[in-house]
Amino acid sequence: MESSSVIIEIRPGAGGDEAAIFSGELFKMYKNYAAKKGLAVTVLDSSVTSIGGIKDISFEISGPGTYDFYKQEAGVHRVQRVPRTEKSGRVHTSTVSVAILKKASEKDVQINSGDLRIEFFRSSGPGGQNVNKRETAVRIIHIPTGTVVTAQTERGQEANKQAAMSILRSRVLEERERKEGVKMQSERRTQIGTADRSEKIRTYNFPQDRITDHRIKKSWSQIDKVLDGNMDPIIKSFAKAETEPQEN
Repeated sequence: MESSSVIIEIRPGAGGDEAAIFSGELFKMYKNYAAKKGLAVTVLDSSVTSIGGIKDISFEISGPGTYDFYKQEAGVHRVQRVPRTEKSGRVHTSTVSVAILKKASEKDVQINSGDLRIEFFRSSGPGGQNVNKRETAVRIIHIPTGTVVTAQTERGQEANKQAAMSILRSRVLEERERKEGVKMQSERRTQIGTADRSEKIRTYNFPQDRITDHRIKKSWSQIDKVLDGNMDPIIKSFAKAETEPQEN
């Protein structure tokens, strides 16, 4: 049965502040699209920059059809535009990495408590300053895999611990499926690509007002409208590509 919940992780890559700003725009795009579809969005962990960008964010989207809506978003998104901080008018290229994880339940992934190291710390805001006097933020290290997750958006330790465990289970499930060689193969055609995080999947070219997806070789205009949450043209193009015959 298809997952009705996904955990999305967004992290800036190359490009410094501009990559962090675009990370925030991708989060807004996914969140606004979820609102249009009546899906629930819950932020599990986030860290922002002093100028309003996102250093990293993990959030859950849940509701009917969620995985089908977002599965094609995994990979590296490239943006080409003149940053707000650029005085000479030069176009910069920045990248943002997006991971789409099927939310794993305790039944899907059983994690031995003895394999975990759990640490508590104070939540931090822009610039790294502590914004909470109590140590409510949680960091969990999964010792066998070296996976580290954090959660600090909730007010209490237990709520943040549950959020961090949700992220951890989903990451462990993704890695297990990847090793078994079955990750998304039943849902995707080969032509759409593996959606590896290192693969540049899409370019947002602002000077030309063009979004190009390199896997299905399709382009769309009206970047601002898409980034405001109008993702249907992209999602429908992928749905069509999955039903078309593959080329040898």
